[in-house]
Amino acid sequence: MSKYWDFTGIKEWNWREHPLGGVIPEAGTTDRYVTGGWRSLRPVLDLDKCIHCHFCFIFCPDSSIVVVEEKMTGFNLQHCKGCGICAEECPKSAITMISEAEAQELEKCLLAAGGKGETREEKGA
Repeated sequence: MSKYWDFTGIKEWNWREHPLGGVIPEAGTTDRYVTGGWRSLRPVLDLDKCIHCHFCFIFCPDSSIVVVEEKMTGFNLQHCKGCGICAEECPKSAITMISEAEAQELEKCLLAAGGKGETREEKGA
């Protein structure tokens, strides 16, 4: 069997040819699939509270925690499904979950402000 499953002709398969539901065909498959679009809640990190204990990294079922030089730096939102396990396990409450709609509105505001997170007061408005 090849490294990846062969789904050639899947539309012509009969019911016997489909694998049973819930089968994970091989280890580490989430890296190849972008699943962040399923998310209704988004994790937000408060770096001032984070002690870089990596509990979030250990418990994240989607390997969505980004660690650079042994420090938690954020989330890979392409794979984060918004389950909230990271926020629940964080001993310092450095991770909070906000609605995806609210997060997208905040992103729009940041882009409108030049992408630098400037407030109206900082821009001289």
